[in-house]
Amino acid sequence: MSDSTATEEIDAATVEVVRNYLTSAATEMQRTLIRTAYNTIIYEILDFGISLYDHNRNLIADSPGLALFLGANDYALEKVVEHVGEENMNPGDVILMNYPYWSSTHTLDVGVFAPIFREGPEVPREENELIGYAATRAHWLDLGAKDEGYVLDSTDVHQEGIIFPGTKVYKRGEPDEEILDLIRFNSRLPDKVLGDLNAQIAAIRTGKQRLQELHKKYGRETVDNCIERIQEHGERTASDAVRELPDGTWSAVDYADGTTGDLIRIEVEVTIDGEEFHVDFAGSSDQVKGPLNIPLGMTETVCKLCFKSITTPEETSNAGQYAPLSVHAPEENLFNASYPAPTFTIWTGIVSVDVVFKALAKAMPDRIPASSGGDLNDIMLFGEDPETGRQFVEANNDAVGWGGTNEHDGANSVMHITETMVQNIPVEVFENKAPISFDELSLRQDSGGVGKQRGGLGLRRDYHVEHPVGALSIIQKTRKPGWGIDGGEPGDKNGIVLNLNDDADDRVQVLVDNTDIYNDDELWVGMFRGTFHEGEVISNRTGGGGGYGDPTDRDPEAVLEDVIDGYVSRESAREDYGVEITANNELDRKETERLRSK
Repeated sequence: MSDSTATEEIDAATVEVVRNYLTSAATEMQRTLIRTAYNTIIYEILDFGISLYDHNRNLIADSPGLALFLGANDYALEKVVEHVGEENMNPGDVILMNYPYWSSTHTLDVGVFAPIFREGPEVPREENELIGYAATRAHWLDLGAKDEGYVLDSTDVHQEGIIFPGTKVYKRGEPDEEILDLIRFNSRLPDKVLGDLNAQIAAIRTGKQRLQELHKKYGRETVDNCIERIQEHGERTASDAVRELPDGTWSAVDYADGTTGDLIRIEVEVTIDGEEFHVDFAGSSDQVKGPLNIPLGMTETVCKLCFKSITTPEETSNAGQYAPLSVHAPEENLFNASYPAPTFTIWTGIVSVDVVFKALAKAMPDRIPASSGGDLNDIMLFGEDPETGRQFVEANNDAVGWGGTNEHDGANSVMHITETMVQNIPVEVFENKAPISFDELSLRQDSGGVGKQRGGLGLRRDYHVEHPVGALSIIQKTRKPGWGIDGGEPGDKNGIVLNLNDDADDRVQVLVDNTDIYNDDELWVGMFRGTFHEGEVISNRTGGGGGYGDPTDRDPEAVLEDVIDGYVSRESAREDYGVEITANNELDRKETERLRSK
């Protein structure tokens, strides 16, 4: 095919071949990263985001990982080019970015970016032509922050680790040993950190090679014309979807736990007007003292995730799909963090996703589910491996219940929507990597919000400490419940129960104490950090999804099945659903009719 092919002459088959080739290239980058990464947070949990861009820095393909990293890459790439200068980029350059206000997340979610040039033996060096960019972002284990593992109480970004504002770690294909030494001597886990850097670079090189091959096969003009067609289709499809949504303005409010005893207000206003979809966070809290502030790039990413889920959920991503979307958060707002505000514990961004959906549910309750459990319920362990003597960090996100919809029950114990393809670490792997064992991993009975369509159940996971170890939790949705729709009730809240020895007060710092909202003798907490001794137990209890519709409209046979499956207790069946189930797990129709006629 000739390079002179005009846009209108590109046939649909060629466009589809190019589109699928780009998607395949991003997927191959993902496989490369998984196979070569050093830490389980990348290769087991899949805590990364991978993106490919054209020469105009428009997204042309991505591969999650973690949904909130993908839009963050879009924002960060613009800042990389702004800081480094396109004219200063050369073939073989690799650039690091983790400056939170530009990279769009915290300092350990390190972005690795590379320009891609049309190059090869047939191309004179002086004629190297920029054809695109490749980006990977992944969670590194340590870059010298004030605390190992995770920072929960920083008050300044400079307590959160070494910062790279757009720094070349490779120049014209050669590593900068001084930058590598800077990383090596500022990390508690240098071997794993440098191993993960190399894994990201390997993924970058895979993307670079595939994009160069595509250009070599079809020529610059044909590829550019195909990409233009793909972007135009994405914008047209998204705009058509927005036009089908109701016009109006809707708002919603929810709260994150914070770390000081004061809840953090998250307010979202969504306006739909014709083809325009606008999200405004101006009503949210100002920046806070602790590390719960959100960079603007992540705020935009939260909105991209919600927007795509109701406009083009079945299509692979490209920049055109987000053209109708605009986002606003004033400077020094919680959702537009300004230097030197700390940003390490970015969980308010996780909580905000359900707040956007809560606002949308007022406009289109038939299309939006009730709230999920609303958090990731992350437990992280760190310290010295008792067998090898080496330092380690291991973490695990846990699943929550999803909300019921007008058509079906919510899913039981599934990763939060922000996590896309993220997994938890298999029990056998975690027990091998850290000095713990798991006493229990089960669904939480009655944790799903009651409704005609029941909310999904959260889970319980008990970490039994086998040897002294550092541990912490990253969680911000434990004090306030979620929400149901059309008479449905919220599910149970997230929470953590600590079973500690008598001497634990000096070893364990509780940042969010929830004993005041539970009527039992257990130590319920949200975020904590400390050293745990042999025999102590950390019991992670994740939240349930909200219910949809009046629970007394639920089919009694469905309630019976829930009781048999252990999802709902006989007591809840009677009190919440008005359904009487006998001790032999049979439906008492007469008593059910009496209960529901009250």
